[in-house]
Formats: sequence, C-alpha cells, structure tokens
Amino acid sequence: MMSSSLSPVRLRRRRFLLGCGGALTLATTGRARGREVIETGRRQPDLGSFDELMREVVGSLGVPGAALAVTRFGRLVYARGFGLADREQGAPVEPTSTFRIASLSKPITAAAVMQLIDRGALDGRSRVLDVLNLPEPADARWKQITTKQLLWHRGGWDRDADFDPMFRSGEIARQMNAPPPTGADLVIRYMLERPLDFEPGSKYAYSNFGYCLLGRLIESVSGQTYEQYVRDQILAPLGVRRMRLGRSLAADALPGEVRYYDAKNRTVPAVPGLAEGRVPWAYGGFSLEPMDAHGGWTATAPDLVRFASAFDDPRRSKILSEEAIADMFARPTGVDPGDASYYGAGWQVRPTGPGKQNTWHNGLLTGSTSALMVRRHDGLNWAVLLNTGRNAEGQEYAGILDPRLHVAADAVRRWPSYDLFDDLL
Repeated sequence: MMSSSLSPVRLRRRRFLLGCGGALTLATTGRARGREVIETGRRQPDLGSFDELMREVVGSLGVPGAALAVTRFGRLVYARGFGLADREQGAPVEPTSTFRIASLSKPITAAAVMQLIDRGALDGRSRVLDVLNLPEPADARWKQITTKQLLWHRGGWDRDADFDPMFRSGEIARQMNAPPPTGADLVIRYMLERPLDFEPGSKYAYSNFGYCLLGRLIESVSGQTYEQYVRDQILAPLGVRRMRLGRSLAADALPGEVRYYDAKNRTVPAVPGLAEGRVPWAYGGFSLEPMDAHGGWTATAPDLVRFASAFDDPRRSKILSEEAIADMFARPTGVDPGDASYYGAGWQVRPTGPGKQNTWHNGLLTGSTSALMVRRHDGLNWAVLLNTGRNAEGQEYAGILDPRLHVAADAVRRWPSYDLFDDLL
C-alpha cells in the first residue's frame, strides 16, 4: 500500500518530478514485507504489478536503487524510480536518473554498424583488417574476420577459453611497455600479437573485444568519434539527448548519475593510471573508457525504451530501413535452424511464432550495475536499471528480474493511453 503521509522533514528531502502533462508528482513511499521503499514518478494503479515487483526488488532483495520504464506500441506508459540513487546523500532514484548500462551498449553499437551498412558506407562482408588498416597480425586467421562476424560474436575470441582483454588494462599496459591506463587502440595492438581461440565464423562465443573493434570500424568509416557518431546518427533522431559515455571514477560521474554499490563491499587493486591502492570495484577496479562500444554508455530507463521502440514499426523507423532491421534480427550464418534462440546483430533473439520474436540484452558490471532491455512480440518494451550488479550469493539481478517482469506485464488488464516521452526525454 502506498502512503503519501510524509513528515515536513522528509518532504524537504524529496525531489519534485515532472509527470505526465506537466503535472508535478512527489516522491512517496511504499512498503515491501514491512520495509519502506521510496518511489518517484507517476503512479498508475492499472500498472500496479510493476510497482509491486520493484518494491520487492528494492525492499527485500538488497538493491539500493532501480528504475523501470515500459513502452506499449511506442508510447511510454510507465517510468518510475525506486530506492536510493545515493545512500549517503539520501537521494532517491528518479525516472530520469542515469545509470551505467554495461552491455546494453552492444545493441546501440550494432544499430550504428547496421546503419552504415544500410547507407552503403560499409559491407557486412568487409574484412576488419582491411577497413581498419591494422598491422600484420600474428595469427593469419585475423584476415578472415568480417564485420558481420563481429556483430554475431563469431570473430574468433572466446573469453571463457582464454580471457577478456577489456578487463586487463594494467596487465596490457605493462606488457606493451605503455603508460597506463590502457586505451582501446592499445588493447587492439596487444590482441594482434595473440592467436585467435577458434576459426572465425565457426562458432558463437560472446566477445567484448569484438565490439571494441566495431567501435573502431564506426570511427574509421564515419570520420567521427564513436560517441559522436552514435549521438548524432542513432540517438538524436530518436530524441534521446542525455546519453553519454561513462567514466571510471566517482569524481567524474555525469550529472544525474547514480552511485554504484557492491553487495559485498569489496575493494580491489586500482587499475594503474586511474587511481592508487585499493578502491571500490565500481570506481577504478576496471577502466570504463576503453569499453565504449561494448559497455561504456550511461542512460536513463526512458532513453533505453525509446531506443528499443525504434524497431517496433520497421517501415517507419527513423534510424534503419525495414530491410536492415530484418537483417539485424535474422538468424546468423551457421546457426542451426532448430536452435530456440540465437544472437543476431547486437540482440538475443527468440522466435515466438510466424513473424514474431522476443529480443533482449542484459548488462552487468560486477560491483557496479545490472541492466536489462527487452522487446516483446506483443508491442511491449521495457528497460530496468539497478545500481548494483549481483546479490551476496553471486546472482545477477537482471537474471532474477527477467521472468518476473514478464509476469508483471501479463498481469496488466488495462493499459494507459498517455505518452510520457515528451516529459521525460
């Protein structure tokens, strides 16, 4: 049950938020198993199943703060914050709070690459070495790697069999005799000297490094920085203006960005060149800057569902043609037609019937953030962002939330007709 009977002192600590139609709504409190949960954003009783779920997540599962946004047929019908963006300051999560989105960055990068292919500036069969004009690799199989193989995580690197270079900044700088912290270009030079883990195109293996290369392809073909191209050509046409690449250290946090928390309060040795000594995992335990194209973006939940809904009506998409959208979600070459799901170009895809599919991506930065973006075959999209990654037992919060969000959506019997995008983008 929601309560709006706040004391004057507590009222002064709450922020006013812009709601639907310009009305101001006040942060209030709800309860989950007897625990108070701060809530912000417009409350819609018809969508109470989402409120109940998010109260439970923040009130009982140990999440400091979270934001959820939902669209239906392209309209933003739900956008609320729960819990605290900053425990020390007592600041609540707002619908427009900014979070690191980790690997939800990959669908954004994939859209930019698909746009360049769509416009004829790049070919999905283009050889990466040819486009980037890289030095001669130690492994000749590098010469086979194509743009599409990178999009599909079929480039030849397997972090489970070897390691993920995107989280080895200090070691790479040391081995390359370069001053830390490591940038993306140095990571690429380092990887050129190492053998691939498998024949390009022969299998799927999730690769952050492959998407790092895609970021450099975007820069090489467009003549712009990765961030500027994405902001100009992907986000701006959708009306998304706040998204930025994140920064490693708390002192460099972006305006409106939440603070991140590790469930176990662990500290780790700082990445050389970022900080010294031991640091909280989220702030200097890894270098976020080289992760731009695979895990570096920050966004609000409404930003993400605006992006997700850009593909709901392929004939009217502002960023990709109908053919490019079909290609983005198509089954990759070499994938068994009997597989229930697969990784397309930047999205996990599960066909649900003739002409229907669910697509999604999760994101995780251990000790920092957990995120999930879902596009459902029935016109619903949602994005949930949390300012912590895993619970004390090591379970990823996005994985815990995924099935419960489907249940919450299925419980809705009447959907609103309004659209909150004009107020919250």
